[in-house]
Amino acid sequence: MMKKKIEMSEFETKCYGMSEQDIREQYMESITAKTSGLYMVVASILSDCQELIAMSDANADAVRKQLNIAKFILFDTEAYAKDSV
Repeated sequence: MMKKKIEMSEFETKCYGMSEQDIREQYMESITAKTSGLYMVVASILSDCQELIAMSDANADAVRKQLNIAKFILFDTEAYAKDSV
């Protein structure tokens, strides 16, 4: 099955480096999310950021984008929880 390519907005490109739909598919619908929950996914992203920062040649933009992805997941999860009540 061929996946339809999703175009990223300029905001998504600068903020996340991927589309919001890709974040939902790759992070929020991942095996980790399904077995351990979204908070574990966020914790994993934050751990990755710590490792990137610890590297001497860390890319600040990559760390920033990963942090933004973690925030997106937290806020999207919060919005979903409010909608489902």
